[in-house]
Amino acid sequence: MDAPHNPEALKHTCDVIVLGAGAAGLMCAIEAGKRGRRVLVLERAERIGKKILISGGSRCNFTNLHTSPDNFLSANPHFSKSALARYQPSDFIRLVEKHAIAYHEKKLGQLFCDRAASDITSMLEAECRASGVEIHLNAKIKSVNMDDERPQAFGVTTDSSVFFASRLVVATGGLSIAKIGATSFGYDLARQFGLSIVEPRPALVPLTFTERDRKRWCDLAGVSTEVIASAIVPSASVAPAGPDSRKQHQFREQMLVTHRGLSGPAVLQMSSYWNGKDPISLDLAPGRNLLAELRGRGPRDHGSWKSLLKEILPKRLADRWLETHPAAGNSDRDLAAAEQRLHNWQIRPEGTEGYGKAEVTAGGVNTDELSAKTMESQKRSGLFFIGEVVDVTGQLGGFNFQWAWASGYCAGQVV
Repeated sequence: MDAPHNPEALKHTCDVIVLGAGAAGLMCAIEAGKRGRRVLVLERAERIGKKILISGGSRCNFTNLHTSPDNFLSANPHFSKSALARYQPSDFIRLVEKHAIAYHEKKLGQLFCDRAASDITSMLEAECRASGVEIHLNAKIKSVNMDDERPQAFGVTTDSSVFFASRLVVATGGLSIAKIGATSFGYDLARQFGLSIVEPRPALVPLTFTERDRKRWCDLAGVSTEVIASAIVPSASVAPAGPDSRKQHQFREQMLVTHRGLSGPAVLQMSSYWNGKDPISLDLAPGRNLLAELRGRGPRDHGSWKSLLKEILPKRLADRWLETHPAAGNSDRDLAAAEQRLHNWQIRPEGTEGYGKAEVTAGGVNTDELSAKTMESQKRSGLFFIGEVVDVTGQLGGFNFQWAWASGYCAGQVV
């Protein structure tokens, strides 16, 4: 962060410097450029929007029709409300339609490009050109400091140049997916200017089994089934009290057994809320009353129980479940207990697959130290943080992109 100043570097002045040419940074640059601001975007990679390009199976799940603050995790759950209200999914859809990009709703409000994620990066690049935004790629930042000669200006030093601006926007993302260049740069810069960081951690990430559970389940890798995945939290922290007071966050989607543990949309969603130590709960027969179904089929015995499970679960999973969780007997009480275990499979994961497999990073720049309306630091005038580097994390399904567009838009109105 504090590399020596290069006396041979070329000096340039602009109104706004944006660090990072991802979703949030480009949106901010476009909006600022529309207002006539001289905007420079510095990107360390060789192309813009690398995370956009790999998202959604390279189709880019660019927003979600049902976006609300409830779809986001933050130490301050109210922080995202202002930005999400000011720039909504319909606003981004208008931009997509302006550029004649074909798209479709896959499920649950998730919107994807029909063709490729590169349609979105091409659109953003075109909007940058139209707004007069200058983008420098392969820009390796050596230091960021206040300009001694101009106290209100930031100086950003790269390998070859020094850039000065009165507004600095940090849109450098989180730690997830290091293979595309993710680093701690944004957090380090925030600390340099006196802001605190909510401890980052992998989110939307596969979970790993203990060695015992790996031996028991991981030969079923590739098996998938619908479940309700729940992050279990101490009952004292959930109100009101009751039989389900320990289950705070529940997601009904597919679960996938992997070579190391569990993944699939339900598990990825729930992983963002897992505290890293308590067990998780999986309902393997969501919405089913199995005892009632057995009663309607005639004799209730081990055979009828096994047949029913093989209708509900993939065969290999059903066989393994019956091996590891046999019913104690044929009575209603025994079968009810067996059903309860199926509805509440508790597992204590060993950990997660880490940032290498995480889709996003939870935690980040403390929102208590940012303006919810503008994203500006309350400790350093002219310094803004947007997108994933901020302690706002969306659920799976296009919500993180919507936060990027919304936070970038809000900062772009004032920088």
